[in-house]
Amino acid sequence: MKHGKKYVDAAKLVDRTKLYDPAEALDLAVKTSTAKFDETVEAHIRLGVDSRHADQQVRGAVILPNGTGKKVRVAVFAKGEAAKAAEAAGADYVGAEDLVERIQKENFFDFDVAIAAPDCMGLVGRLGKVLGPRGLMPSPKAGTVTPDTAKAVEEAKAGKIEYRLDKTNIIHCPIGKASFGAEKLGENLDALMDAIVKAKPASLKGQYIKSCTVASTMGPGVKFAANKYLAAPVVK
Repeated sequence: MKHGKKYVDAAKLVDRTKLYDPAEALDLAVKTSTAKFDETVEAHIRLGVDSRHADQQVRGAVILPNGTGKKVRVAVFAKGEAAKAAEAAGADYVGAEDLVERIQKENFFDFDVAIAAPDCMGLVGRLGKVLGPRGLMPSPKAGTVTPDTAKAVEEAKAGKIEYRLDKTNIIHCPIGKASFGAEKLGENLDALMDAIVKAKPASLKGQYIKSCTVASTMGPGVKFAANKYLAAPVVK
């Protein structure tokens, strides 16, 4: 893949053979963000699990202390009081059968997070084939299937993100915008990494975190060491 001059110049600042301290890596990710728009900074965490095994799935949600820098559009599947609470909390779209129908008939996906009250999951199940591949299917593990729709909406708007493995056992997560600066991005990265470490499957043998990289939308990847997030080994 041929890269433009800006990328090539930015890549010269990164030592590909080095494992940076997380703060240094984020500083480089910000410095190598040279696009005219405010680039998103993402973390890519490769795990030593096998996602084909149910007991080695790593999935959950975490609230980033500084948010993602993105306006989050929230759709809520709810009826009655749960629907009213979601609307009052600032949900962008609230509905039940009507919202399901709109997604099915109009291919409507103008939202970033989907939340469902438990009594609407039967309805939402019909959308599994279209919401699942887009990472939008509500799930109890991520806190997006809940009777407290108002709290879920507020958390999503405040910067709650879901993390999950892809087919190659890597977690890809936005941790903010380049304009946040390395310090705020660092606080967000700490929150994400702590959540991933806590989600380590009990059945896993061997190394859990294989490699960690941060990169801006158009910038090169910067590898960083995960040591600070892992518990110190017991000295015998």
